[in-house]
Amino acid sequence: MPTLLPMSHRRRAWIRAIGLTLFMAGGFGAAPPIRAANPAPTTGATLPAQLADFDAYIESVRKTFEVPGIAVAVVKDGEIVFERGWGERELGKAPVDAHTLFAIASNTKAFTATALNMLAEDGKLSLDDRVVDHLPWFQMADPYVTREMRLRDLLAHRSGLGLGAGDLLYWPTTTYTGEEVARRLRHVPLTGSFRDRYAYDNILYGVAQLVVEQVSGQTFEAFLRTRVFVPLGMMETRYNSNALKPGDNAATGYALADGKDLLPAPRLSWHNVSGAGGIYASAHDMARWMRLQLAGGAYRDAAGAEHRLFQEKTQQQMWSAITPIPVPQPSVPELQPAKPNFIAYGQGWMLSDYRGSKLVWHTGGWPGMVSRLTLMPEHKLGVVVLTNAELGGAFHAITLRVLDAYMNAPKTDWNAAYGAALAKSREKADTSWAAHETARVKNSRPSLPLAAYAGTYRDAWYGDVSIFREGDALRMKFSRTPSLTGTLSHWQHDTFIVRWDERWLNADAFVNFTLDVDGNIREAGMQAISPNTDFSFDFHDLALKPVAEIE
Repeated sequence: MPTLLPMSHRRRAWIRAIGLTLFMAGGFGAAPPIRAANPAPTTGATLPAQLADFDAYIESVRKTFEVPGIAVAVVKDGEIVFERGWGERELGKAPVDAHTLFAIASNTKAFTATALNMLAEDGKLSLDDRVVDHLPWFQMADPYVTREMRLRDLLAHRSGLGLGAGDLLYWPTTTYTGEEVARRLRHVPLTGSFRDRYAYDNILYGVAQLVVEQVSGQTFEAFLRTRVFVPLGMMETRYNSNALKPGDNAATGYALADGKDLLPAPRLSWHNVSGAGGIYASAHDMARWMRLQLAGGAYRDAAGAEHRLFQEKTQQQMWSAITPIPVPQPSVPELQPAKPNFIAYGQGWMLSDYRGSKLVWHTGGWPGMVSRLTLMPEHKLGVVVLTNAELGGAFHAITLRVLDAYMNAPKTDWNAAYGAALAKSREKADTSWAAHETARVKNSRPSLPLAAYAGTYRDAWYGDVSIFREGDALRMKFSRTPSLTGTLSHWQHDTFIVRWDERWLNADAFVNFTLDVDGNIREAGMQAISPNTDFSFDFHDLALKPVAEIE
């Protein structure tokens, strides 16, 4: 069996799901060697004195977190005061600038929430409508939740689904359609009570997307383009990676495979749940989006005439707390000043405070790319940070530096603080792997001949997974997910490790077979090896039963 390195895997999904945890704990993983920053200009506004060394600070962040390219935009008092890039959008090639497109991932959720609220203003729906009023076939695992689920619940992460439940239906890219994903929800187990607690999900934002399409009579892409992107002048923004054009100034994301080999991450498509995280955008376009938000839904067209995308009271609803979230303790003392007094989720937005001022923000994580957009309404301030690596500490360190500068707060070395948190997270992952090694019975053998483990296994919500012989090895293949194909190596007893062919995934997993009293395989379960594995690899929710037993 190939040597398994200590797991310093990325946590882009934690960035996606609970950016607050990274806010307190720093970034994860690693990325590529640093090259010189490109000399793109600012847009001309005078910056606070604390940002006089901003170029040098960005370079220090890039070095600490080994990020190839970063783009930042700042909006203040209704004006875009700063937008530019540093580093490279692809190693050895073109530099990043304000117009470079990055996957904004879960920052897409605010667009989806806005779409539903715009339709509510049109009188075509109410956020209090039941989901089944618009999608009669919609069904959750519990009849009560099915009946009572409201459109607002789709946006607030309080459905009773577990963290990232059902994500394997589209992550990595699958062949399911958006409706097929939503229809399979009836088989996805609920692990909590309805509206009981916060647990981040993506799949219900895919359902929200279907509601927008059903009510508007447009594809979600057409709705966003005609009702949001074009009015705001976000002409560089793309609906998802499928919409990228050959000449687009798009960044390539980077992931470290097995903690050592830098690989470009593929441009995956969430064609079936784009409402959860599909959009590609530039710092330039995201500055326009921030300006709209800080203006309470108002914007000016090219001729200077004022219009409204939505009413200010609608925005206040989106920015109001629906689901409270426990405040985590900082992972290192250096992050104590960043600890908020409260955290909650609204509609597509995280809500918290920083140094006594309200924050409205979100993060996004994608293969090889992470981002953060932060609004401070009291100061009429917005900052977006887009990166083509997988380290949340970088965007946190930059964001807090900008917020401090405009608040005239004490100058803090957030780069060093999040660097310390990164070191601690890597140590924790290595300790976890060492514990697995210690518990392993190294001389054990499988209970059955390898050929006996081969066959088709079926999970109620995902579908089929096949295990087959290829030469002397066992191979595993997820039927609807081309990227999830790999080789099984024996670990101990009836437990194996699957190592995926596409090493950028950083998602190797244990595969454990349970036998009945007659020595036949009853079920196979899976568990990610590393605690830092992206939670969207929700292997632990699978209950893979031999198809022969089912039939």
